[in-house]
Amino acid sequence: MRLVSFRHADAQKFGMIVDGGIVDLSTRLSARWPSLRAAIAGQALDELTAAAKGAAADFKLGDVELLPVIPEPGKILCVGLNYSTHVGEMGRQLPTVPSVFSRFANTLVAHGGNIVRPRASIDFDFEGELAVVIGARCRHVSRASALSMVAGYTCFLDGSVRDFQKHSVTAGKNFPATGPLGPWMVTASVIADPQRLELTTRLNGNIVQHDTTDHMIFDVATIIEYLSTVTWLEPGDIIATGTPDGVGAGRKPPLWMKSGDKVEVEISGIGTLGVNVVDE
Repeated sequence: MRLVSFRHADAQKFGMIVDGGIVDLSTRLSARWPSLRAAIAGQALDELTAAAKGAAADFKLGDVELLPVIPEPGKILCVGLNYSTHVGEMGRQLPTVPSVFSRFANTLVAHGGNIVRPRASIDFDFEGELAVVIGARCRHVSRASALSMVAGYTCFLDGSVRDFQKHSVTAGKNFPATGPLGPWMVTASVIADPQRLELTTRLNGNIVQHDTTDHMIFDVATIIEYLSTVTWLEPGDIIATGTPDGVGAGRKPPLWMKSGDKVEVEISGIGTLGVNVVDE
């Protein structure tokens, strides 16, 4: 099941992707679930499936404005340095525990939208990643049960302002409109093992990153176990799981995103997130 948040006629909605477009679940279920995040919190994914069963698309994808899968998550937690090849290209030592930073909700961008290179820097880097959408409120989750806390998976592009990141990770990762998320969430019932996915990042059609998620240093279950030790995880929270090698900062000369570029993050079993780069 592929679930999406979108805007139509100035109304924020959510629905299910079907052949030909989107089944509008907001209209069918608005009295119970005003948003996808609310439906996830209500453990209502089966109800969404039942509501969309046999329904024809209400909208074509081209007739709506897609939103980030969870437009306003309570938390966006990101794991850095989680592929050994990326650790090597950045000249860092292998971590012994997950290296975590957070993003603000106003950094999110939807599929088809614009990722904004800030006026303060040209050192604007791409990092394609698998993102996890948390499905239940949880704390102190064991690794063995961690995947049962997942609602679904989506694509993420961690736009990094590298010169600012050198003196502050929080600063370098939190310029507005630098974190595309989408295009939709594929439910965990479809992706039984998140460590068997293929990730590809393309810049202007050229492959710049390509790896498989089984090469993560800390797998998704370990990340959830660690983060739930630190804090409560809530339904709709986003966890970005790190990027493989090939980033612009690891190249000689560096390869930075610039205005006019098109960037795509494709993950097998999920789909392709695509955005345009513009200058602030």
